[in-house]
Amino acid sequence: ENQLLPTELRREALALQKELEFDFDTPGGETPPAGATSSHDDEYRWAGVEPPKVMVTTSRDPSARLRLFAKELCLLLPGARRMNRGRAELGALVGACRAAGVTDLLLLHETRGRPDGLTVSHLPHGPTAHFTLSGAVLRQEVGGLGGAPLAAPHLLLLRLDSTLGKRVGTILKHLFPVPRPDSRRVVTFANEDDVILVRNHVYRRRGRTVELEEVGPRFQLRPYLIRLGTLEQGDAADVEWRWHPYTATAPKRRLLSAT
Repeated sequence: ENQLLPTELRREALALQKELEFDFDTPGGETPPAGATSSHDDEYRWAGVEPPKVMVTTSRDPSARLRLFAKELCLLLPGARRMNRGRAELGALVGACRAAGVTDLLLLHETRGRPDGLTVSHLPHGPTAHFTLSGAVLRQEVGGLGGAPLAAPHLLLLRLDSTLGKRVGTILKHLFPVPRPDSRRVVTFANEDDVILVRNHVYRRRGRTVELEEVGPRFQLRPYLIRLGTLEQGDAADVEWRWHPYTATAPKRRLLSAT
């Protein structure tokens, strides 16, 4: 306002000015609307500056099918690497990933040889999202496949427009690097009744028509827990959201979509 600083603040003016240098918005970002979360505490604030570094591992003593599914999940996520779990504890696992500069750790679970769980932990500080995984279909079970496409895909996030849906979409989309404009690969996360259908396609243009071919793998995800910490913190981390099935309105609610 072009006025002199109060006398009691003049000595601290330089120190206050240095503190204000760190109070800036995300490059290219916009001021959030009223009631929206600021980007200052956003864990994905600098995502996209460099490609994500994803590590995929399994629970201990995995079955052959779970190991094969982990391998195909690495084909779905460009640049992802698979690590044998062995006897490593979660703390040592997360510590090794932090030291190697890993941005996201994916942990697959199974029951009697069927993949049934996926945990996505964003490093170094979180969040950690827990999903129920179902309907896993491997690439050779889709049929009629050629070589696995390795290009970074374009992403379609369908009907993930509620506050929780956008949060889950943010966690999932930042597992993928930024695609090139001429990429012919599309990965779809489509919400149907709070179940996220994951599909992997390639497309070709034939004149005015477009041919779509599914290349797999395919599976469904359903979130049930989001914690603000990392994987090894467990119950010590704060719960951001938890699915509560035992309520009177549970069959009627739509959590991931606004309608």
